Amino acid sequence: MRHVARKRFGQHFLADARVVGAIVDAVDPRPGDALVEIGPGLGALTGPLLERCGALTVIELDRDLAARLRARRGLTVIEADVLTVDFAALAAQHGRRLRVVGNLPYNISTPILFRLLEAADHVADQHVMLQKEVVQRMAAAPRGKDYGRLSVMLQWRYDIESVLDVPPQAFEPPPRVDSAVVRMVPLAAPPPVDRARLGELVTVAFSQRRKLLRHTLGRWLDEQGCTVAFDVQRRAEEVPVDEYVALALATAR
Repeated sequence: MRHVARKRFGQHFLADARVVGAIVDAVDPRPGDALVEIGPGLGALTGPLLERCGALTVIELDRDLAARLRARRGLTVIEADVLTVDFAALAAQHGRRLRVVGNLPYNISTPILFRLLEAADHVADQHVMLQKEVVQRMAAAPRGKDYGRLSVMLQWRYDIESVLDVPPQAFEPPPRVDSAVVRMVPLAAPPPVDRARLGELVTVAFSQRRKLLRHTLGRWLDEQGCTVAFDVQRRAEEVPVDEYVALALATAR
């Protein structure tokens, strides 16, 4: 029976075999990997991944698709909202760090990225499909229009590389945007900053990105009683990731 894509789940099913092959080659799964696929949908990636690694855990919210997937040998199906999944516990079950793959629902892609960020210590790498605009923001360098809160929060914890552009025609139904696959490898020894503290600081900094930081972050630093030397005569987009991290460490409660 043909499955009709459900708008409430943000479903756009990958249907281009060449793109599927390129993604699987980029992931390069091996037998024994603790591979987890988010949003397998109709299984375009699932089959080729399974052929290479022999066993695969998939996270699927759509109960009809989850039922189809359970019929496939070698799959462990978690029928759940990915935002509720405990990735640290999943890594513990596998006894090793996870390799995460997925065509993420674009309507909740940022919350999923932050959910995975919480579990970065338990992840070996991530290869995820996202709206191309989001990938550009994730990988953006300072002084560019795409550089912002998402850039800082993710680059603090990951090495990020865009590995493949994917056109709308590769999906059924086609989305209205271009897509891209991004590789995210957790840094081996990231600065030990409190994630919530860094998030608070960066949110304040980018709250009015056209203004100089003295109007936003400068006031926040004064309220914190911070005496650390920091140039607030810049805009938020001019400050590199390492300076935001250093400031978060210096103002830790």
